[in-house]
Amino acid sequence: METIAAWKLNDSSTSSLVVVMVPFLAQSHLNQLLQFANVVSSYDIPVHYISSTLHISQVKSRASNPIHQLTKIHFHDYPLQFSSSSLSLSDDDESCFTAKFIENWFPLFEASPHLRQPVFDLLQSLSQSTKRLVVVHDVMMASVVQDVVRIPNGEAYSFNCISVFANFVYGSLSFGRNDVVPIKNIPPLESCFPAVMKDFLEKEMKVVRYQNGEIFNSCKAIEGTFLQSLVNDIGVVNNKVWAVGPLHQITIMTNNKDKWLLEWLDKQEPNSVLYISFGTTPVFLNEEIKEIAIGLELSGVKFIWALREGDKFDVLGSNEEGEGPQVPDGFEERMKGMGIVVREWVSQVEILRHKSIGGFMSHCGWNSSMESISMGVPLATWPLHSDQPINALFITQVLKVGVAVMEWEQRDEVVSSSMISRAVRTLMASNEGGEMRKRAEKLGGEVRKSTEEGGVTRMEWDSFIAHITR
Repeated sequence: METIAAWKLNDSSTSSLVVVMVPFLAQSHLNQLLQFANVVSSYDIPVHYISSTLHISQVKSRASNPIHQLTKIHFHDYPLQFSSSSLSLSDDDESCFTAKFIENWFPLFEASPHLRQPVFDLLQSLSQSTKRLVVVHDVMMASVVQDVVRIPNGEAYSFNCISVFANFVYGSLSFGRNDVVPIKNIPPLESCFPAVMKDFLEKEMKVVRYQNGEIFNSCKAIEGTFLQSLVNDIGVVNNKVWAVGPLHQITIMTNNKDKWLLEWLDKQEPNSVLYISFGTTPVFLNEEIKEIAIGLELSGVKFIWALREGDKFDVLGSNEEGEGPQVPDGFEERMKGMGIVVREWVSQVEILRHKSIGGFMSHCGWNSSMESISMGVPLATWPLHSDQPINALFITQVLKVGVAVMEWEQRDEVVSSSMISRAVRTLMASNEGGEMRKRAEKLGGEVRKSTEEGGVTRMEWDSFIAHITR
């Protein structure tokens, strides 16, 4: 393992290196690279963060970081003109369950290439005042940063926002190694990714051939075995790799905006409250919202339900927020004392870490999955698109810290209130759910220790810093 002890004593080395973060333009991706920017800047290394004006404003407003951490990062925002999307769903996609969630991303797919020239101009400028320029880019922004190869002192590292396990499954399938995948009923790729998204990802993967190493938002305490298999067994990864998660651990703080929610949780019994959130891309029909509400009421379990409209981007580049989804009339009045529906942005990490939270109904995006696992909270899995169906199976079949609300084979059906109630009761009020919670708490403890001095993740951070300051 490389060491940075000697480097830390040499302040002059900090002026010989600049690190630039280039995230994809979606909240979960923006947030992961912002948190990694905080990690790198904590080693007194200059860090620059590039995105559109809209997205930098968005990620900063939603960050739970202390202000002093954000002021250590140099933000570069560029106006990005969104256009009426020329992308469209194919005939097959029109009937694809995932399409309604991904369609809001179409403007992002078309807008992100416009950052290529301003990103290169900034990289070129920064490279002239440093001995080494390190670019850490989302794998979905490979084409945007591809000109780093024209910079003599530049080197690039790809950052992968999905789980190592999802990478392992996709890699195994592409090499015809289905036999090594430890889950049943592997979701077909075409059922998870609409053709438009699949085409975009394939284009980016063809470009990402120039990186000096690969970074994963994962923790070896969770996915170490699969990371080793990626490198040694199926040969998908040929570079040096680092597993740098959980990234959110170092930024937990009390947010006055959410104080009222935490005060309500303080009055509840330990492990008695279910948290419900489906991330930043959900597009639920009123019928589906109604079934969730009825299911929660039938379960008799206390809850906090973060019910927001999915992020949308109009042709002017603003993040639209409409009236948002509505619960059935009278639901909130009947649930007073039992549950809370919140429609504004809340700090998910702060809620999950509270002792009263006993479960998390989630879409199984990797951000949310990592946060829940690290806080020792078991999940009720309800995947919607992309890597989420694989993550859900990882949680329920491999880690065994969750129960399925719906199986992926049922994705085209409306999830009924009885299915929701049954999953909630299993997770929150059964012996089976209690065993899941014990496993989750044990795993969460290991993950939290990983970021402490001498922990596996802290050593990964140290190793990456030692590598780029070599």
